[in-house]
Amino acid sequence: MAKVTSQDLGHQPIGKLLIKQAVPASIGILVMSLNILVDTIFVGNWIGSVAIAAINVVLPVSFFIAALGMAIGIGGSSIISRALGADNRKKALTTFGNQITLTLLLTVALVIPGLLFVDSIIPAFGGKGAIFEPAKVYYVIVLYGIPFLALCMMGNTVIRAEGKPKFAMYAMMIPSIGNLVLDYILIRIFDFGMHGAAWATTGSYVLCLAFILWFFLSKNSELKITDCFYKLNFPIIKEIGSLGFVTLSRQAVVSVTYLLMNNILFDFGGETSVTAYAIVGRMLMFALFPVYGITQGFLPIAGYNYGAENYSRVRKTIMTAIKYAALLAGIVFVFLMIFPEAITSLFTQDQAVLVETPPAMRWVFAATPIIAIQLIGAAYFQAIGKATPALLLTLLRQGLFFIPLIFILPHFYGELGVWIAFPVSDILATIVTAYFLHREVTLNLLPKESESY
Repeated sequence: MAKVTSQDLGHQPIGKLLIKQAVPASIGILVMSLNILVDTIFVGNWIGSVAIAAINVVLPVSFFIAALGMAIGIGGSSIISRALGADNRKKALTTFGNQITLTLLLTVALVIPGLLFVDSIIPAFGGKGAIFEPAKVYYVIVLYGIPFLALCMMGNTVIRAEGKPKFAMYAMMIPSIGNLVLDYILIRIFDFGMHGAAWATTGSYVLCLAFILWFFLSKNSELKITDCFYKLNFPIIKEIGSLGFVTLSRQAVVSVTYLLMNNILFDFGGETSVTAYAIVGRMLMFALFPVYGITQGFLPIAGYNYGAENYSRVRKTIMTAIKYAALLAGIVFVFLMIFPEAITSLFTQDQAVLVETPPAMRWVFAATPIIAIQLIGAAYFQAIGKATPALLLTLLRQGLFFIPLIFILPHFYGELGVWIAFPVSDILATIVTAYFLHREVTLNLLPKESESY
């Protein structure tokens, strides 16, 4: 097989290229999502349904810190894609080196206070009553591994920016498979309970980082760690920060959403409602993996061609990505509308949870067929380096629409109002994103179109 290079992003047919980029990304996200899904099934069946709620409490805290790595990775990878498109290798290497330095400095700085204030953080995120103790056990151990996870998330985006989606896929598969194997050993065989679940997760992060380090030291990478510039370059940091802030803000809003949802649902239905939300949340991560794969595959193609000023390819990439993602989202919608009861029964046999979760799942995924426009639209502005519209469009759904709705709608519909907030916010965010994306294409891409497809 011919070696894949970043230049392929500017020359291969868009449809073929998007599939080549998106399929490995989708497989990687699928395996990662399956890991989260199966991990939750193991925990629910081998430890108990309260343990599912405990992990759900911990995730927004640990993932927010780890999201620093993703934010630095995506922000820097946008620069790297455009630099490679413009044949500016020095800028690409400077950016990569600064990504590594920033990720280490910021994640370690946040992990330390995260460990010091654990007894206050856990209850604030909904870890109350019977949920508190297992959540604390899981939180402390997992936080030790968060710097490793942050470096993995950063490195994965750079691998994809190089046009190496298969290696990015491997980087996502290795920790997922490792976590499931360690889960079985530590929970099922040695009966370590929540301690076992936590150490399995942390161990998987270490495995992932080992693979990523190997990649950037090998002949497979165009950006060698040994060639990078690690001294902080403030213009580069500023650009990474402005673009990465989009991703970090999104994860911050996700964390706030978990905090609010866990507390609101605990007040309505206690541990049962929090567990139902945890199961639905796992399905949000898992079921949409092909749509997220298209989005991930779209980013380097759009960024590279925008950097190369090949605007006709950028426009075609947008339309092709939306078409593919919408088709996949429609398939996911049909599946989840038909089988929510069977899906819920995989996680637990708790009758109260089995009754509450399926109708909630149907509401949460009710607007799934239209989300492709919102995801691709927000990703486009991030790919081309326009941080402000990328930030606003990324925060639309959860920050500007969803959070206010979960306070307003329950006054009229009770707990049902919480679930109704999901499709309403999806519809509103999609309408706004469609307007701005159409405006951007019309004003900035069509007039510059000069190349053939």
